[in-house]
Amino acid sequence: MSDDHDFEPAYGLPELLPAAERLLWQGSPAWTTLAVRRFHVRKLVIYFALLLAARMASLLSDGQALWPAVRDSLPLLALSAIAVGLVTLIAWFTASTTVYTLTNRRVVMRIGIVLTITLNLPLRRLEAADLRAHTGTTGDVSLRLLKPDHIAYLHLWPHARAWRLARPEPTLLCVADAAAVARQLTNAWQSLNPGQAAAAARANPAGQGHTRPEASPTLATR
Repeated sequence: MSDDHDFEPAYGLPELLPAAERLLWQGSPAWTTLAVRRFHVRKLVIYFALLLAARMASLLSDGQALWPAVRDSLPLLALSAIAVGLVTLIAWFTASTTVYTLTNRRVVMRIGIVLTITLNLPLRRLEAADLRAHTGTTGDVSLRLLKPDHIAYLHLWPHARAWRLARPEPTLLCVADAAAVARQLTNAWQSLNPGQAAAAARANPAGQGHTRPEASPTLATR
């Protein structure tokens, strides 16, 4: 079976990297974490479990015996399993078709299950970035673009920071070892913008407080 992305000149990229550009990191979302945190599979399971419990309680309170009540609840159980399974499958497809790439000049996001799009985000056009750590080593790295750059929220979803509708932030979702990815992004940004990085260091020589986000985009955590 052929891969839909066999035509790519390089994995996850629309073209080969120029001679002056180096690949620093590539990764994809951890699909199990993506299913829980972005597609809320755990909450769906709890919701359907409560529905089933309410169904069983209603049947038993009406005087029905246990096993007939279980039998009458099986259709709801089957529908619940199908719904959770479909959402989980979407999370898996999302993760398996996504590739995030960091180079010394840009972030590239290849996203989309049916219609694949590739977003090129130059590091010089990043105003700030946030790292949101999850349990373990996974986390989200959200990128804030300099104005007037703008990408529609619907074009990004689910690869967008939640609730940032007016000014959507492309997000590297549920990546493994997210803190290390954030450090590489910070180092690449500082190497590309030495003047702004030096200004930030002079303004905050002891490393106290918060560095300006535009000077060191991945220091902010949430």
